Amino acid sequence: MSWRELLPPWLVILAGLTGIVLLCVSTKDVPLTPLGTKYGLVLDAGPSHTILFIYQWSTTKANRTGVIRECSSCAVQGLGLSSYSDSPQKAGKSLEPCLKWAQKEIPAEQHSQTPLYLGATTSMRELNLTHPILSDTALADLTVALKSSPFDFQGAQILPSPNKEAFNWVAVNYVLQNFFKYDWRGQLVPSGKGMAGVLSVGGTSTQLTYKVEEESQAPEDGVRLQLYGQTHKVYTHHCPCHGTDQLRSRLLATLIQDQRSAQTVWNPCWPLTYSQEVQWQSVQAGPCAAGGDTRHSPGPEEVFNISGSSNATACVGLVQGLLNSSSSCSFLMHSPSKPRTRFLVISEAMDFMRETGPSPDLGQAVDRLCGMSIKEWHQLARESQRSLDSLADYCLTSAFIFQLSTKGYTLDLDGSVWTAFQKMGDTSSGWTLGYLLSVSSSTPQDSPSFLKGIDSGVWSLLLILFVVLLTGSFMRISYRVMVKESSFSNRTSSVFADH
Repeated sequence: MSWRELLPPWLVILAGLTGIVLLCVSTKDVPLTPLGTKYGLVLDAGPSHTILFIYQWSTTKANRTGVIRECSSCAVQGLGLSSYSDSPQKAGKSLEPCLKWAQKEIPAEQHSQTPLYLGATTSMRELNLTHPILSDTALADLTVALKSSPFDFQGAQILPSPNKEAFNWVAVNYVLQNFFKYDWRGQLVPSGKGMAGVLSVGGTSTQLTYKVEEESQAPEDGVRLQLYGQTHKVYTHHCPCHGTDQLRSRLLATLIQDQRSAQTVWNPCWPLTYSQEVQWQSVQAGPCAAGGDTRHSPGPEEVFNISGSSNATACVGLVQGLLNSSSSCSFLMHSPSKPRTRFLVISEAMDFMRETGPSPDLGQAVDRLCGMSIKEWHQLARESQRSLDSLADYCLTSAFIFQLSTKGYTLDLDGSVWTAFQKMGDTSSGWTLGYLLSVSSSTPQDSPSFLKGIDSGVWSLLLILFVVLLTGSFMRISYRVMVKESSFSNRTSSVFADH
C-alpha cells in the first residue's frame, strides 16, 4: 500500500489525538468582557440648598467595600427642601432640572441600574421635631417624584446628626487614604495609618467626631461602621452652643453687659475701627442666651454701638472665659480622657486662614488673623470676593479653635492634608461620599462573566497543529483531484486517438 493511500487515515488519527490533548489541557477562568463602571446619585438636602452628587466606581471592591470617586455635582435652584413644607409638591418639581442633567451625564443603558438616595439634614430634622406631619408629607411627595425618575430610587430619609457626622468622618479618612493606599504595583493594600478625627465648626454648633479605639470605652450612642474588612466604632460629641453664630452672640452679650455704661462697646475680636450697631434682643435670641437676673439687663429694643479693637490676646482670653462658663459642652474642657487622635478642622475661618497665609503654628496664625488692620481686611475681602461683615468674626472662631488645641486636642492644620481633603469638592457635603461608601460595604459585588481559556503557549502549538492538519488535508484533496483529472484527460485522449 502506497503512502498516498495511508495519508487520510493518519490525518484522522492526528485529529483525534489533537482532540484528546484539548480535553487534557488545563484551563482557567478568563473574564468575558472588561469590568465596567457604575454610577450612584446622592441628594444632599441641606438647610439652605440641595445638591445632587454623581459618584463613579468600578464593579470590583477592595475588601468588600467600593473604591468611589466624585464625578460632578448639580446645585438645585431655590432654598432647602424644608422651605417647601407648605407646598411639598414643589419640592419634587425643584429637583427635575438636576435629575435631567444627571440623565445626560450617565449612560442611558445604566439609568435603571444607578441607585439614587436622598438624605435630609439639619432643617428637615428640625421640621420633623416641630411638625412631624409636614415632614412626613414632604418626604412622601419627594419619594413619588424621585420614583418617577429613570434611576433606581433607594429611599429618602432624615439623617440623625451622629450618622451624618460619622459619614463625614468616613469621607475624610477615605480621601486621606487612611483605610488603604496604592502600592508601587498600583494595588490596594492596608495603609497602616491611624484614623483622623474631625472637628466641624458650623453656625450653631460644633461636632467632634472620632473613632473609639477600645470597645470597652465606646459610648452607647456611637455609630458602628463596616468598611474595608474592618469594624469602626465612631462617636460624635455634639456641642450645641459653640457654633460661629452662637459664639458671636454670647461674646457680644458679655461685652455689652460688662461695658454697658460706655458710649462705645469695644470688641477685641473685631478689626480695628470696624463697627456695627447691635440690638440687645438680637444677641439674646435663641436657646443659648445667657440666663441670670434679667432685671438689670438692657431692654430688648436698646441699641449699642460696638467697635473693634483688634486685640488677639484679649480675644483669646474672652473666648476662654466663655468656654469655662459654659455647661452645654463640658466635654471639650473637662473630659478626663481626651481622645488620642489628630483632628482635621472643618471651618470657614480655617479655610480663610489657609488661603491667606498657612502657618503650622495655630497660635501665630490666630495672632496674625486677629491683628490685621481694617485696610488689610478690606483688601482680603476684595481678593476673596466676600463681604467684610462675613469675615469680621473669623478671628473669634479661630480663637475658639485655638483654645480647644490648648485643652488637649491635637488639631491638624497641615496644608498638604487639607489639599487632599479638598479633593472631595464641597466639604460641607462630604457625608454623601461617606454614606455611599458605607452602603457599598453592604451590597453584594457583581460577579463577572467568565469563559474557559488555556495558556497562550499551548494555544499557539495547537493552532499550528490544526493549520498543518488542515493544510495537509487540503493538499491531499487537491492532489487526488489533480490525479483524477489527469486520468480522465488521458482516457479521453486515447479514445480520440483510437478513432
